[in-house]
Amino acid sequence: MPHRDWIAAEDAQARLGVRPQTLYAYVSRGRVQVRADPKDPRRSLYRAADIAALAERKARSRRISDVAAGAIHWGEPVLASEITTVAGGRLFYRGRDAIRLAETETLEAVARLLRGGHGAALKRTDRPLPPSGADMRSRAFAVLAARAAVDPPARGRAPLALAVEAATLLDVLTDAIAGEVGGGAIHNRLALAWGQGPGGAGADLIRRILVLVADHELNASAFAARVAASTGASLAAAALAGLATLSGPRHGGATAAVRTFAGEAAQAGPAEAIRRRLEDDRALPGFGHPLYPDGDPRAAALLERFSPPPALAALQQAVQAAAGLPANIDFALVAACEALRLPQDAPFALFSVARCAGWIAHAIEQGQSDALIRPRARYVGPEPEFA
Repeated sequence: MPHRDWIAAEDAQARLGVRPQTLYAYVSRGRVQVRADPKDPRRSLYRAADIAALAERKARSRRISDVAAGAIHWGEPVLASEITTVAGGRLFYRGRDAIRLAETETLEAVARLLRGGHGAALKRTDRPLPPSGADMRSRAFAVLAARAAVDPPARGRAPLALAVEAATLLDVLTDAIAGEVGGGAIHNRLALAWGQGPGGAGADLIRRILVLVADHELNASAFAARVAASTGASLAAAALAGLATLSGPRHGGATAAVRTFAGEAAQAGPAEAIRRRLEDDRALPGFGHPLYPDGDPRAAALLERFSPPPALAALQQAVQAAAGLPANIDFALVAACEALRLPQDAPFALFSVARCAGWIAHAIEQGQSDALIRPRARYVGPEPEFA
């Protein structure tokens, strides 16, 4: 074989971008042929074709991993689902426009739609008293954790049994948020718990909120719920994974950042608060959305149904004028809760109850796929010490 088909160790390492011990590991595993250098028996030569094949495999792996890494952050779709999509600047639940559904439907009806069921309501099982707790958030976590500890795995369960469990779980979470076991539509139960007359304008606004935020494609909490469900965990365990993820300040906790921004605007004036944030290269929470470059349709649908408090309305106008960013659902949710004078944590509570419908739907769909979600890590740590 011509000498040019064999290269020195330094050249092989440079082509692969590895250290000597890694090259030796490739040799020991039979992936690279080696022979003594005819000119210097103390040195080794490495087959150039094997080095080229390894380099191509590494490059291809990097390209694939780069695509996968990019898909994690607002990137290309990576998981098949029939539940929800964002297309043409609009939100669709199983092909139906979420904005139109919010005109007439309840959360219960949308929950059935999301999980692929028919329109008939299901009989729920009996429910215990909600757990005691100082606030709505702690009660929500407590009730889902309690169910997750005892509920059977969802894997292998009959569809009807899962559907009844799903409806009951949504009621149990609502009971925890409301602080009591109640009957009737979920939006009316929450309205009554928060001092709004059931069936009134406030209750209807709550109903619209619940429908509009019931699901949002493969967001962080939905993905967390699917990961849990892919192991065969119970619906309650999947919902608990979703709730834990929702609690982060970059997800369901984003409404707290909106309140902070609104407080800055109330103290310094909207224009000054915006200027300071832009100068500090800080975000304007409550405005703009990566999936809706022309504006969040959920926010628009809500904001046309009530008059935001004057201070929030002024902030909305100022951000639009200064940055060209329309309000998103986080701002609309805070504005609606302020207009109705709901409890401080009502935005998160509404998100939790509504999004639970989506988590359950994703959990059931993931369970039907019978696939474990287990991606590989692209290791960037110290070089492995092969013996």
